[in-house]
Amino acid sequence: MNIAVIGLGLIGGSICKALKANTFHHIMGIDTDPETVRKALEQGAIDEEITEERLSEANLTIVALYPVAIVDFIKKNADKFRKGSIVMDICGVKGYIVRNCTPILDEKGVIFIGTHPMAGTEHSGFDYATADLFKNASFIITPSENTPQIAIDLVSTLGACMSFGQVVIATPEQHDSNIAYTSQLAHVVSSAYVKSPSLFRADGFSAGSFLDLTRVAYLNEEMWSSLFMCNKEALLFEINNVINALSDYRDAMVNDDINELRELLRVGTERKAKSMEFYGQERK
Repeated sequence: MNIAVIGLGLIGGSICKALKANTFHHIMGIDTDPETVRKALEQGAIDEEITEERLSEANLTIVALYPVAIVDFIKKNADKFRKGSIVMDICGVKGYIVRNCTPILDEKGVIFIGTHPMAGTEHSGFDYATADLFKNASFIITPSENTPQIAIDLVSTLGACMSFGQVVIATPEQHDSNIAYTSQLAHVVSSAYVKSPSLFRADGFSAGSFLDLTRVAYLNEEMWSSLFMCNKEALLFEINNVINALSDYRDAMVNDDINELRELLRVGTERKAKSMEFYGQERK
């Protein structure tokens, strides 16, 4: 199968490397940076560079760009995709992408499927792409009501070939609501946390909890700001929940109410324990 990958950054590059390591598919790459393309060819991540004019040769096109750029790319090239082929994105928001891309490609007889590989690092770019980035990670697929089952099965199989641990089928709305809490909120909180003036007085006074909370503050602001704004309503809901919860802790201390503070902490511990049981995690 001919697979075109648009955007050879961390995720796009890792997809190429995983497919080359585990399948016999012919991988064609497009990237705006000639140096990235050179490295991808040199490392065997892609078999050849193509231009947008050759998109019709692809049975499957994987668009690995930022949210707005994905929609722009598909609008611009809608007439170039092969009729009956599949176009999938790998973006971290799904409602915005699916709403804007599905109708455009439906008119052209092209199948669009939204996906989200739940993997990554605090780094970006092809230099950090690896063939095992997706090992045991979740691969979320958000088909529309009219997506053919054979297309869903093909994309699921491709995920298994790239060593994903599980495939999760969800609606775009389910995806965005959950991702706002499990991923986007964590990045917002971490970014806010490191803005404390105490950050540069912490040497020798930090341990695992500090590292855990600050790791994802090192982020790509271009990508994450776009993801946040494309999922604004769901993320604002989660941010407001955290603000309200923090206010409860602050108020308990301002009022010297140790009983209320103890209760807030107890409820948090209880909810964490219940979530670990729910997800089958062991306490370490």
